[in-house]
Amino acid sequence: MTTTAYARELADFLRNRRSRLRPEDLGLVPGPRRRVAGLRREELALLAGVSTDYYLRLEQGRDVRPSDDVLTGIARALALNAEETRHLRALARRAQRPPKPRRRTRETVPESIGRLLHSLHTPAVVVSRHLDLLAWNDLATALYPGIGPGNALIDMFTHAETHGRCTGWRETVLDYLGFLRAAVAADPEHPRAQEIVGTLSIRSEEFRKLWARHDVRESVHGSKTFQHPQVGELRLDWDAYSPPGRTGPILIAYTAAPGSASAERLSLLAALGDRRS
Repeated sequence: MTTTAYARELADFLRNRRSRLRPEDLGLVPGPRRRVAGLRREELALLAGVSTDYYLRLEQGRDVRPSDDVLTGIARALALNAEETRHLRALARRAQRPPKPRRRTRETVPESIGRLLHSLHTPAVVVSRHLDLLAWNDLATALYPGIGPGNALIDMFTHAETHGRCTGWRETVLDYLGFLRAAVAADPEHPRAQEIVGTLSIRSEEFRKLWARHDVRESVHGSKTFQHPQVGELRLDWDAYSPPGRTGPILIAYTAAPGSASAERLSLLAALGDRRS
């Protein structure tokens, strides 16, 4: 891994967030000759309390080492929320001190995680940091007819039937993109990350648009609505669990609120699965 890759990720994030700001939102007069949609670099630098040349070097991915105060000023000038500010600081930290090169190995499911997966009485899957599906239990098979090895994000964008199974398609996609964005920020040159982004960039215009936004999410839980052909609609909460001190794999479990219609339908789904077994 090189410093350039980490600095490029930081530079792309800064440019994207600057382009989203409108001068009038910050009390600035747009002017008749403005040719950029967002703030100019010199305007952002002024608001952040740094020189234009310094900020320019940041956006060009050149060797700079912003202090905490500088990052605070930039985050404030860009109107970043708490998640985005943490992301900015993490990118800057890695750009300054890239992690030592490490041997990349194929992610596998630890034996203990596998036992936990199959002991759960609710649908659950194990995914890699890049959202490759590594393992699943019987209820996940019942919930996702045809489940098998693949990549969850690629499936969401390239398989039309996924839209039918998942009512909140866009919200789920944004959560998944958040997972992948965190993985890319941690290791921009990982071959699997580059392969997934490259594949989807070619195959999906919608992915290209959403990925270019550099949206940041620290999602570890959420909800998802499924349309199942046999039991009907299930609204399930999902929670993601990562092993302490590791970036993957991730266990994702789906549960229903006790006493809800979805809980009854989940029980029916389990019974149908037992009958088929």
